Order: sequence, then C-alpha cells, then structure tokens
Amino acid sequence: FQLQASGGGLVQPGGSLRLTCATSGVTPDHYAIGWFRQAPGNYREGVACIINNPGNIYYSDSAMGRFTISRDNDKNTVYLHMNNLKPEDSAVYYCGACYVQASGRDTYDVYVDTRIDFGGWGQGTQVTVSS
Repeated sequence: FQLQASGGGLVQPGGSLRLTCATSGVTPDHYAIGWFRQAPGNYREGVACIINNPGNIYYSDSAMGRFTISRDNDKNTVYLHMNNLKPEDSAVYYCGACYVQASGRDTYDVYVDTRIDFGGWGQGTQVTVSS
C-alpha cells in the first residue's frame, strides 16, 4: 500500500494545522500508521501513532497535549491535528507504518515499522511555524 502526506503550510506560533495522510491500497485501520517529522540536520522523529486494532493512540513527549492523531476509514485518511504550534515544530512531516515503545508515564517513542512496505516516505509536507 502507499501513503501520501499533505496539508502543511506556514503558520504563526500558537496557530493550528491539520495534516492529512491518504492511504491507498488498504483502509487506514489495516496497519498501525503514524506521523513523523524531520527538520534540517535532525533525524526523523516519530510524533504520533494510531494502532490498527483496536485503535489505541500514542504520542511522543513533543506531541503530547498539542497534537491529535485520528483516522477516517471511509475517507482512507489519517489526520494529524496540531495546535499551539511552536517554531521548533517546523519540519517536513511524513506518514508511515509505526510501532511504539513507552518512554515515560504517558508518552512513547514512535518508530517506523520497517517490516511494512508502505511505499516509502514520499516528499512529505512542509510545516513552517514562524511569525
């Protein structure tokens, strides 16, 4: 199957954006799908993951409380709602297959699941948070 991220843009600090990950070939509840981001000079970081069944949701420390991941099987889409955006959230955002490991009381490290062929990262979608 394949994933395609879109919806990025320029937003002021404190603003909001909704990113969209379109799935093709399967409905989004078939696999665990997550959102990742990469800023220049940094490693790709996982920020959120929604497990295929029963739909448990996990967030990284940087995303907890500000980002919300959701999916719409009828629209073959996984969303990332981002609120209270900060300049350090600026990055290219991608969607991919994911798994998680607990990193804190309520937060998780989100990793790409390399066992799943989701067609590669694609171009991602640029998010720039700046005044």
